[in-house]
Amino acid sequence: MSNRLLREKSPYLQQHAHNPVDWLPWGEEAFEKARTEDKPIFLSIGYSTCHWCHVMERESFENDDIAQILNRSFIPIKVDREERPDVDRVYMTFVQATTGSGGWPMSVWLTPDLKPFYGGTYFPPDNRYGRPGFGSILTQLASAWITNRPQIEQSGSGVIEELKRVTTSPASATLPPESDIRNRLFLAFRRSFDTKLGGFGGSPKFPRPVSLNFLLRECAWSKNDEALEMVLLTLREMAKGGMYDQIGGGFHRYSVDARWFVPHFEKMLYDQAQLAIAYLEAYQITGERLYADVARDIFEYVLRDMRHPEGGFYSAEDADSVIDPAKSQEKGEGAFYIWSAEELVAVLGEKDADALSRRFGVLKDGNVLEDPHGEFTGRNILYQAQPSADPVAESAWRGKLLAARGRRIRPHLDDKILTAWNSLMISAFAKGAQVLGDARYAQAARAAADFIRNKMFTSHGILLRRWRDGEAAIPGFLDDYAFFAQALLDLYETDFQQADRDLAVKLTADMRSLFEDANNGGFFSTVEGDNRLVLRMKEDYDGAEPSGNSIAISNLLRLGDQETAERALRAFTATVERQTMTAPQMVIALAASQRAPQQIVFAGGRSQVQSLIDAVHKRFSPFRLLLLNPADHPEFTPVDGKPAAYVCENFVCRLPVTDSSDLERLLT
Repeated sequence: MSNRLLREKSPYLQQHAHNPVDWLPWGEEAFEKARTEDKPIFLSIGYSTCHWCHVMERESFENDDIAQILNRSFIPIKVDREERPDVDRVYMTFVQATTGSGGWPMSVWLTPDLKPFYGGTYFPPDNRYGRPGFGSILTQLASAWITNRPQIEQSGSGVIEELKRVTTSPASATLPPESDIRNRLFLAFRRSFDTKLGGFGGSPKFPRPVSLNFLLRECAWSKNDEALEMVLLTLREMAKGGMYDQIGGGFHRYSVDARWFVPHFEKMLYDQAQLAIAYLEAYQITGERLYADVARDIFEYVLRDMRHPEGGFYSAEDADSVIDPAKSQEKGEGAFYIWSAEELVAVLGEKDADALSRRFGVLKDGNVLEDPHGEFTGRNILYQAQPSADPVAESAWRGKLLAARGRRIRPHLDDKILTAWNSLMISAFAKGAQVLGDARYAQAARAAADFIRNKMFTSHGILLRRWRDGEAAIPGFLDDYAFFAQALLDLYETDFQQADRDLAVKLTADMRSLFEDANNGGFFSTVEGDNRLVLRMKEDYDGAEPSGNSIAISNLLRLGDQETAERALRAFTATVERQTMTAPQMVIALAASQRAPQQIVFAGGRSQVQSLIDAVHKRFSPFRLLLLNPADHPEFTPVDGKPAAYVCENFVCRLPVTDSSDLERLLT
């Protein structure tokens, strides 16, 4: 059997195409069916590499009895949250407001006019542990729709009005002093910081790179060594743990424990991008090779396993993978990544396996002591139990284990290409080329940017969000425009092709036209007039990814549009003052808006100025802007025929320098 999802491009939707549930994708066909049949909608939102989404599918959506209830009493709609963050954002706000928590899979019941009246996340198939099962909830809600429909519709309308109220705050007439906000945010991070193991709070531990971004910049602004140490300890401990793929490079999504040991094994592109930048910036500040090596390993993983042949980057790899090739339908969390002691001996031999076991904490009976689901019995998660004694031998072990692991059945790859996430990865590769001097990274950034340019715009110049299997679709959202503009500015500061900066300027103008709140400042996540959404929201939460508004404002500052940037910041004053921990990237933008900009202008031929460019890229100096031979400033010229660098602060320039060592001293 199959359902309407079979025609969809999303890997997540295709995973559900053979459920007995009569799923429909989000769209007018489903909405019209709900209106015509006068049934409530059951909306299920998730993504293809989500472990608990797989669990709920196996338990409920493949259950014929539950499917009958869904098909008889509801219009079931399935949404890929990565394709449609606009839909996810609206109903996640509802679920969090009504239940106090959120996550995926997300389950929401809507009236035919799309107003939510009940919701939650994962539901077990039957009553367990004092909680109602999914089948029981469906039966109760179907009955309530018949007996209490006016009350349900009134509730849905009331919920929307309340969500509009709580998600809308008036713009402030002035901006708060950035130093006060920065200090408040730093103290909040200090209170929650784990001084032994790094990270913030207890288990589970998420990397949340925007927090690291803020603390590194706080160190640069205020010479706050404590802020720097928070970041360095976190990065070191993360790289030691099982959350880091010790064999293949790259980071898993998060750690279920406090010591970064047992990960949730999915790998997301946006984590690789942002963490690579954090390690690169730590390397710029400290010069310690550890941080550069981790960044290189992330890049090698992405180039090897997450790259489309034409240059774009795939979205994610699944947490679950096949345990036994003879039983390909049986999957377990992290099966692809874990090892028995016997497997290691078979690959490396007794002597090397023994040395590796000491280095990476391998035990004969398995090293995961707290394993409530029995997923790691007799297996080991590799982590750095001891310092490396022989890096050359270790490199050889890793090569052999990587080859052996490559013969296993890989986790499911979500091979859709998303503009926003690719843009974060372009920025990371551009930064990698700048800091590490590896031309391959610049080439990777260029190829991905060209992929978006060539495949992800309509003939009318509209940026699209998703490409897969030859099809680009879904008009871009705020984060697609903002992140790609940022990527182009980062790419410009890598190889100084003027077309990159020109397109960033155009995208920023388009972004303002499509998303800006001209009356109150800030940017909506979606375009005006989309009647498929009951709420038009301005996203300001810097979570696993930075918010579109935070990056949009930073781009405006980089492009010199101070007025629009400050108007947008005033729209989020309440957030940065009252909910500072939710918006570290926004605080970065606020601080940048109140500081004198620094511009470094290079004059001369592109190849001739390279040593001067390299001198700048050695240093961690956030919010400096680089320009090469700007056409609108012809006064910047070589000196006595030699390429020169002009360092300008607050639009006042010092005397030009022609020697890289002189430039380094000037920047210091």
